Amino acid sequence: MHRQILDKIKEYSKIVIHRHVRPDPDAYGSSIGLFMILKHNYPEKELYVTGKHDFTLDYLAKPMSITDAAFENALVIVTDTANTDRIDDQRYTNGSYLIKIDHHPNDDPYGDIVYVDTKASSASEMIYSLFLTGAEQEEWSLPDQAARLLYAGIVGDTGRFMFNSTSLKTMEYAGELMGYDFDRSQLFNDMYEVSPNVLKLKGYVYENFHMKNGIGYVKLSKALLQNYGVSQSEASLLVSALADVQGMRAWVFFIEDDQSIRVRLRSKGPVINEIAKKFNGGGHPLASGATIYNWDEVDNVLDEMYQL
Repeated sequence: MHRQILDKIKEYSKIVIHRHVRPDPDAYGSSIGLFMILKHNYPEKELYVTGKHDFTLDYLAKPMSITDAAFENALVIVTDTANTDRIDDQRYTNGSYLIKIDHHPNDDPYGDIVYVDTKASSASEMIYSLFLTGAEQEEWSLPDQAARLLYAGIVGDTGRFMFNSTSLKTMEYAGELMGYDFDRSQLFNDMYEVSPNVLKLKGYVYENFHMKNGIGYVKLSKALLQNYGVSQSEASLLVSALADVQGMRAWVFFIEDDQSIRVRLRSKGPVINEIAKKFNGGGHPLASGATIYNWDEVDNVLDEMYQL
């Protein structure tokens, strides 16, 4: 699979890289990290990385704003995105050839090459694995900033190496990436420091979450977020806040924005991604996302969780 991808990268003079909407560190790590690797090793190629920027990830990097012309006769690579409707920048279909690189369950096997590894901790881990093959077969080298991004992606998607997705290979790759020249202490500060407003909202979560039969949940309305001066993306950073509650088997955050309510599901054991699929979403067995469109649907989600 690596060889097929490397051949396509060599074949095309123009490459556009995508990731999923509502990005997280792994989305940026895998997409922009791959962009930096290719830019470093193929300076003659025309390379782009696209997607709407999230200001909470300013410390990592920023994608580009690109024109339609960028997609003409281009190789398109989509990282860390299970379903086509979650690809940020739907112009991905305008390229000549499409590669999917992802670690989520392959429910939507789009692309001419589908490289999916559900055992990988993150898409960033997969990109580093691809780099190692490139280093061996094509004499690729890894710039420090790309190593920083891939390391951030792995750290983010493993919950600082605490999630079950963390494997021996994950730790080996992380250890190798640590050998590159970037400030890990500053990176961790950037990833996990929160504003006073977010910290106050975390206090609200602790005081107002509900738990029944091992299922926890909290509702964060748009008005509440405005009252705390916190954006939806910042509120989503708190989804792990209930992980340490004794007796908690799984939990849900309902976070409202302008047009929908984002549903963030997490679990310590019960497989929840099948529930997410029933509500316009999907994801990993123990960490998934979905979308509902009014507060009346909250009970439907919770009923599914209780039944599980």
